[in-house]
Amino acid sequence: MIIDANLYWFDESIFDNEQLLEQFLNEIPKQYGIYGYVKNQLNGKKQIVIEKPKGCQNLNYLQGEYQLERIIADLDNAHIDQAILKVPGCLEWMSLDMCKRFNQGMYRYYKESNGRLIPLAVVPPIASQDVFEEIDHCINDYGFKGVQLSAHYGDKYLDDEIFESFFDKLDSLHTTVYVHHTPLPVEYNDLLDYDNLRRSYGRCVDQMIAVCREIFSDFFEKHTHLKFVHSMLGGGFFTYVNMLMPQSSKKDTVSRFNMDHHLAKKHLDENIYFEMSHSQPWGKEQLECAIKVLGSSNIIWGSSYPVREEWLSQGPDFVQNLDLDEKQKQDILSLTAKKVYGID
Repeated sequence: MIIDANLYWFDESIFDNEQLLEQFLNEIPKQYGIYGYVKNQLNGKKQIVIEKPKGCQNLNYLQGEYQLERIIADLDNAHIDQAILKVPGCLEWMSLDMCKRFNQGMYRYYKESNGRLIPLAVVPPIASQDVFEEIDHCINDYGFKGVQLSAHYGDKYLDDEIFESFFDKLDSLHTTVYVHHTPLPVEYNDLLDYDNLRRSYGRCVDQMIAVCREIFSDFFEKHTHLKFVHSMLGGGFFTYVNMLMPQSSKKDTVSRFNMDHHLAKKHLDENIYFEMSHSQPWGKEQLECAIKVLGSSNIIWGSSYPVREEWLSQGPDFVQNLDLDEKQKQDILSLTAKKVYGID
């Protein structure tokens, strides 16, 4: 069995409905330097472009790429059994009304695909009765398998106290929370000049900061029942984990590092999972290293479809060709996702 744990869903009706399109664009928070506009393609399709700051493209939504028939056909061609639906980036700012619309649309795809496409609820991280009712509705009535959030909102990462009451609710439900990278971290000026630096490394910096703030703070001491799944392998967290939790057999003459990191290690082991977002761009050696460091039971495969077609169609074979045993490959391609999201 193969599960694509990162397949993007966007409301196709926004492209055709001028009122909805206007609402979607008006919700983009210009006060945080984020701008959106529509481009007309040569083939007559529309593209919604998100820039941060103005002039630096970071997200692109192309009309027709999120149609159910196309998704199912591409999953069939790639021999993928199920996929988990994610919202591509715009969940950072969507209103509750827009989130409800996305949840309804994802539920429709879930029903029409006979459960093959598995949604996660999208809501703003606000501790209001309306938000809590939408979470309950999605999980209890729709059967969604968790909640999806952005790594930060405005200039606040998820460990900030302003989100505490919201996470109290999710903790009471023993929720799995997918944490999607934003295109750029809160502070980003030196990442802007080059596309690949901004569009790849920028996402990794954002996730690295998010994971570290969560495990080094008391966030998971307060919310012990939460499971967080971070995209982009947590920004390549495996490369820094030993440096962040140094070991020493001798007492330092000067205390430069906090050597008491047993709680951080505990949170990493019990509360954090890593979704690779796509396999090929990491490379064979880097993925094998990530699995050796973090363990296959903590890593989940995803494709970021429809960003690049080959990440979906060739992704499972790329994992199968890694120097791993069969149990490790099955962990990555299905078993860890089934365990974390409660997929039958």
